Amino acid sequence: MTLTVLVPDDFGVEALSRVDGVRPVRYVPGEELPAEAADAEVLVPKFLAGTDPREVFAQLPNLKLVQLLSAGAENFVGRVPDGVLLSTCRGAHGGSTAEWAIGALLVIYRELFVFERARAEGRWDYHATDTLQDKKVLIVGAGDLGEQLRVRLEPFNATATMVGRTAREGVHGIDELPELLPEFDAVVVFTPMTEETRHLVDAKFLAAMKDGAILVNGARGPVVDTGALVAELSSGRLRAALDVTDPEPLPADHPLWTVPGLLLTPHVAGSCTGSMKRAYAVVVAEIERYAAGERPRNLVNGSY
Repeated sequence: MTLTVLVPDDFGVEALSRVDGVRPVRYVPGEELPAEAADAEVLVPKFLAGTDPREVFAQLPNLKLVQLLSAGAENFVGRVPDGVLLSTCRGAHGGSTAEWAIGALLVIYRELFVFERARAEGRWDYHATDTLQDKKVLIVGAGDLGEQLRVRLEPFNATATMVGRTAREGVHGIDELPELLPEFDAVVVFTPMTEETRHLVDAKFLAAMKDGAILVNGARGPVVDTGALVAELSSGRLRAALDVTDPEPLPADHPLWTVPGLLLTPHVAGSCTGSMKRAYAVVVAEIERYAAGERPRNLVNGSY
């Protein structure tokens, strides 16, 4: 029996063509689905697609599995039809996002943006800077992204402490945050976007952070209360690095454009060379498991 899989790009067609028993069918997001959609059991949505997926689901009568190209599933949770499995691309983008977080911390601690401004102005601005060495970093989110960051921090002689939804060996529970936050030089947020994590980083969370600490958000914008963060940055008490914002993209008059102490990038932490190759390696493995009658490893809903 052949498993029909709808994929949004030629990269996916090529990757899945090498899987026995799988027929990848290319579709163009935003356009009418091909005739093979009537038989498709698996849909791979376009990476970071912003449209309502329910419009596509309604055209797929045989849909059994939605396999994402992203680790985040907030655009799909609660929108997938009953009985349809939802699997993420966990494991594909963690390394790249952790790399971005390391880069952001280095830019801030070593004041690289200050030196770049001086270069543009023709000034030789010699001065000593802070360092990532010996810093205590709290990682909120103990999944793939958090673990990828932990192993990258250690060669810089920084200390990483993990926080997860619940406590387990080597991981603190999220209920311990009020006691933990004042002890750390930097707090990196890598949690999934859920109703539980919306505005997890609120005014109380930020107030508990030590003076001069750095907040790094590589999760999703709404995990942070933007207004509360703007207030802290405006006071000069905290610094931050954001790859995601709320709203996103930022309107032209938003205070995050001009607030002091902020390094801002436009949701590019996972967007780098080889990202699609890494994503489809996970997608292929998940679809191979499904085709073999096994449970996909990255399920966020349902049973199999």
